[in-house]
Amino acid sequence: MGSEGPPAVTVHITGFKKFHGVAENPTEIIVSNLSAYMEKNGLPKGLVIGSCNVLDTAGEGALPELYQIFEAAAGSTNPESSSGRRVILLHFGVNSGASKFAIEKQAINEATFRCPDEMGWKPQKVPIVLSDGSILRMRQTSLPVDEITKALAKMGYEVMASEDAGRFVCNYVYYQSLRFAEEHGMKSLFVHFPLFFTISEDTQMKFIASLLEMLASLN
Repeated sequence: MGSEGPPAVTVHITGFKKFHGVAENPTEIIVSNLSAYMEKNGLPKGLVIGSCNVLDTAGEGALPELYQIFEAAAGSTNPESSSGRRVILLHFGVNSGASKFAIEKQAINEATFRCPDEMGWKPQKVPIVLSDGSILRMRQTSLPVDEITKALAKMGYEVMASEDAGRFVCNYVYYQSLRFAEEHGMKSLFVHFPLFFTISEDTQMKFIASLLEMLASLN
């Protein structure tokens, strides 16, 4: 029995739609095409894609949609499992000025939007979760970001570990996700993607396939 390997991992994936300054968000295209891509190329052993959703690029106004995804993910958790990695909330966002993929280690309890989100909200130094207290409060992923990053870099991908997810919608969603994951025995991870003219769509899809394979193999 001990040779069966780690239990199956169910991954729930989100991307974002367009927002100010980014008319075409690569993560919308990636997430929309991901299930078909992985079906064609083969899912990693031990991995199940539980859902793929594209979110409005908004903070507070999009919370009901976000929490529907979270609750559905929590419902897919096996209560008999001793491993908190059985369900992973995996979020993709774009950094239009980036030249590399960035795997985010943490999020901070601060919403300070440089421009209004797609629902017109532009908070400044507002706690994302008021009950968590200070805007200096941080939450960190329990997944091994450095290990994942090094392995992906060895495969030839332009990738880095990051400790700053910004203060815009990406950080907002990640903070909510990390909090929910901790409360429900799951894991959460956020990855920033460059635009397609910086790293091609084909390479980005291959990167995700490699990332999913790594997540499936974690003990």
